[in-house]
Amino acid sequence: MNATESTRAGQLIVLPTDTVYGIGANPFDQEAVTRLLAAKGRRETMPPPVLFARADEALAVADWGRVGERAARAAARLAQRYWPGALTLIVPTSAEFGWDLSLRGHTVAVRVPDQDQTRELLAETGPLAVTSANLTGEPPALTIEQARAYFGEKVSVYLDGGPARIGEASTIIDCSQWPPQLVRAGALDWEEIARDLGSLT
Repeated sequence: MNATESTRAGQLIVLPTDTVYGIGANPFDQEAVTRLLAAKGRRETMPPPVLFARADEALAVADWGRVGERAARAAARLAQRYWPGALTLIVPTSAEFGWDLSLRGHTVAVRVPDQDQTRELLAETGPLAVTSANLTGEPPALTIEQARAYFGEKVSVYLDGGPARIGEASTIIDCSQWPPQLVRAGALDWEEIARDLGSLT
C-alpha cells in the first residue's frame, strides 16, 4: 500500500516536514491515533497536532464563538504571515469533527508545513494527526534512517524527503484565548510573532 492507502486503513506512516520528520495517522480513526501515541511511548493526555494542506482548511476547524473575534483575527494573521511554515496554532474546536485530540477542553493544534511533498500527500489524504518521529524523550528524527531506527515495522510506509531542512520543532502558539500565549519555543522567534500581534487590541 502507498501512504494514502495506509492512512485510510488505519496504519501509521512516517513523512517529512520542513521542521523534523513526523509520524502520522488518520485523526478520524481513534484506534490509529492510539497506536500512534503508543509507538512513541506518549501519554494520551499529550495528543498530536493535525497537519493540513492549506491554511483555510486548518482554520476552518476552529469554533471562534467560544473565544471571541480578537483571537480569530490573531490566528488569521499568524496563518497568513507564517503558513506554510514552522508555526503550530492551538485553536478552539467542537466535537463535530470526530477527533479525540483535545489539549485542554475542546482545542486542537494545527499546522500547514512548508514541505511540498507532504502538502501534496495531505491534499490526497485530508488532514493527518502528525507528531515528531521519535520515541518520547529522544531527539526527533531529522532523516528517514533515524525514523526507521525508532519505529521499524510499527510504521507501514516511510516517505523519504531528504534531511529535514530546519531541524527544529515548530513554535506553538495558543490562540484559543486572548491574548495568544507561547506554549513551546521553536523554529520561529516568539518576539517577532508578538510584534505581529501587537496591533490587535
